[in-house]
Amino acid sequence: MSTTTETAEPRRRVTLWQRLPVVHQLRQSVGLQRGMLIAGLIITGIFLLTAIFAPLIAPYGFSQLRDADGVSFGAQVPPGGAHLLGTTVGGYDVLSRVIWGSQTALGVIVVAVVLSIFAGVILGLISGYIGGWLDRVLVVIADAVFAFPTLLLAIVAAIAISGGQSSLFGGILAAAISITVVYIPQYFRVIRAETVRIKSEAYVESAKVVGSSTGRIMFRHVLRNATRTLPLLFTLNSSEAILTLAGLGFLGFGIQPTAAAEWGYDLNRSISDVTSGIWWTSVFPGLAIVLVVLGITLVGESLNDLADPRLRTRRKASAVPAPTAETSAVLEGTDPNS
Repeated sequence: MSTTTETAEPRRRVTLWQRLPVVHQLRQSVGLQRGMLIAGLIITGIFLLTAIFAPLIAPYGFSQLRDADGVSFGAQVPPGGAHLLGTTVGGYDVLSRVIWGSQTALGVIVVAVVLSIFAGVILGLISGYIGGWLDRVLVVIADAVFAFPTLLLAIVAAIAISGGQSSLFGGILAAAISITVVYIPQYFRVIRAETVRIKSEAYVESAKVVGSSTGRIMFRHVLRNATRTLPLLFTLNSSEAILTLAGLGFLGFGIQPTAAAEWGYDLNRSISDVTSGIWWTSVFPGLAIVLVVLGITLVGESLNDLADPRLRTRRKASAVPAPTAETSAVLEGTDPNS
């Protein structure tokens, strides 16, 4: 009894901070998974802080071509001096473009993923719970969207929305909406499958018996339990959104360079520099894309692994041998004839 009481007491002392989604998974993780999660959180945290404080960190504006004294930066200046990462063929400071590009990427991620979650969750909930002809129509539409290549569909949506290029707000909104069109079917399928499973549970049937309305059952009982996997999709789709945005910018369907900095556009403009041995105009924007995608992917994959019940079972099993070893030691000291 005393052992049970001692092991139960620490569980009651878990604070609200320790129950937060990422903090809770961090406490659950062990070994390599904890290292992956911590590395991903550090990279993602640096990305978020850079995007938020870009106006304070960046030495120049994203479209600035002259310093405070009116002296031109010059084109393709190598790294060093006043330009730590050099300048581009257009005379822009590479470091400033990379820093301001994180702000553009964050804006597109937030708008795109929020719109995707909102539309996909609502459609999946209605389709899975109501069923019938509406479910069949929505499933066919989602399958039809999946039949198109992701980047091609994003290009078509970007051209239809903004003609391929736009201002900062219009470009972010156009890129976000074009990405949203691609990701809505993913959220739709996940939420629909969970809704179909949950609506046959006993507590949902009990809610119907007591006379709860359809809307109350859908949004209070079904939705709450069907959205547990959304944080995993959020992190994985965020990294895909950055790649899609970079692809749009690289192909010339992104945001205008005078409206905002965008990593994909900078890579497009540095193609001719590579053959001339000018490496800094392409390495640093490309490295920014790789690091941000890597950090978000590490967080998403770690959360996905920790959501596996088999992993939690192995973790609990690894903690069991300690009491067993202690009991064995006591038994070895006793008289076997007693």
